[in-house]
Amino acid sequence: MTTELRRLRNYIGGEFKDAADGRTTEVVNPATGEVYATAPLSGQADVDAAMAAAAAAFPGWRDTTPSERQKALLKIADAFEARADELVAAESENTGKPLGLTASEELPPMVDQIRFFAGAARLLEGRSAGEYMDGMTSIIRREPVGVCAQVAPWNYPMMMAVWKFAPAIAAGNTVVLKPSDTTPASTVLMAEIIDSILPKGVFNVVCGDRETGKAMVEHSTPAMASITGSVRAGMQVAESASKDVKRVHLELGGKAPVVVFEDADIAKAVEDIAVAGYFNAGQDCTAATRVLVHESIHDEFVSALAKAAADTKTGQPDDEDVLYGPLNNPNQLKQVAGFIERLPAHAKVEAGGHRVGDKGYFYAPTVVSGLKQDDEIIQNEVFGPVITVQSFADEAQALEYANGVEYALASSVWTKDHARAMRMSKHLDFGCVWINTHIPLVAEMPHGGFKKSGYGKDLSAYGFEDYTRIKHVMTSLDG
Repeated sequence: MTTELRRLRNYIGGEFKDAADGRTTEVVNPATGEVYATAPLSGQADVDAAMAAAAAAFPGWRDTTPSERQKALLKIADAFEARADELVAAESENTGKPLGLTASEELPPMVDQIRFFAGAARLLEGRSAGEYMDGMTSIIRREPVGVCAQVAPWNYPMMMAVWKFAPAIAAGNTVVLKPSDTTPASTVLMAEIIDSILPKGVFNVVCGDRETGKAMVEHSTPAMASITGSVRAGMQVAESASKDVKRVHLELGGKAPVVVFEDADIAKAVEDIAVAGYFNAGQDCTAATRVLVHESIHDEFVSALAKAAADTKTGQPDDEDVLYGPLNNPNQLKQVAGFIERLPAHAKVEAGGHRVGDKGYFYAPTVVSGLKQDDEIIQNEVFGPVITVQSFADEAQALEYANGVEYALASSVWTKDHARAMRMSKHLDFGCVWINTHIPLVAEMPHGGFKKSGYGKDLSAYGFEDYTRIKHVMTSLDG
């Protein structure tokens, strides 16, 4: 018996459409390795149509009042909440994530973030009008930038879509959003829910691959390109956008240092770091994957972390005991496994280090010790359930190791010494520093990094302002 595949479609100008040339790509459930849907493999004609729809809708949406945009976003949040089970099911099929954890740990923050940006729509602030030249009054206007081309990743398809469209739409922009080619299902479902709420053309979804995303970024219509993805992809987007001086918003890779001092609560640190390192199969730019431990507690810490890894379970989405599901695709499984296969002789695998089962793309929770600062696995992002451990002698060396990578997104410090925590937070070259915790995010606080982790902020008023432009208006008082 052959099961009919689900047919996903683009959402352009308020209508669901196949790719203009009829091309499709298969969508695989990573928990089973089986194809369950097809999605459009959109080309230039589809991108042109989406950009035209967004451009046509922009003047009307730009001129809505903040209260009207707030009302629309609040309706979206309510609608997502009302259809939470459908969204969770779609996301789990997209990614293989555990159903229970997706329902409890992803959907509520996502809805809250939409509501935050709904409120932010009415709180844009600027300098007060004033006279800075005799006979002249100056006013600052904040305006939407225009059409936004947005590319979301496969690790958090639903939530990253929200981080993209919610601030853009709240500020009065229109959006053309491309989900990853491996995880389009939940974004298409979002479009179905949003369809009855937003005017046609304000929100558009174009499915496709890298070439589709490239066509969006290179298109002459968008005023801004926003991507969450790899450093390589971000660099390509920045280069493409530079040709017509588009604004660029980049949230790229991470290699978060987790600095554990000798006075830390080892049991709590191990427990929290294991969760923050293995949640979502470590497919998180802020994951706690690079641990630096004071030499005096190194062995005790490694032993405890290896036990925590052994106690951590991965498995199918409907298993309530699992912390994480599969890696997203065969290439990602190959990448993670490759890091372990290429480990230098001085490294030691303390736990895991192997694939789990032969169905789907599961990888065991892994701990690797004995590493040196210039090792590949220390310098490059694994993006899998792998935690590395290095030892350090003192605070200066901890900072040297922590900052000694090209990424600069997130970090954490574990100590009971307040002064040391403050010193470390000052000198750690990362966009976020957590103290005695790792990975919590709130809508009110910014998320974004430095160096090759990109620029621009997601969440918070800072993220909202990224989707606005500033205009100076000067008027003569002489009439």
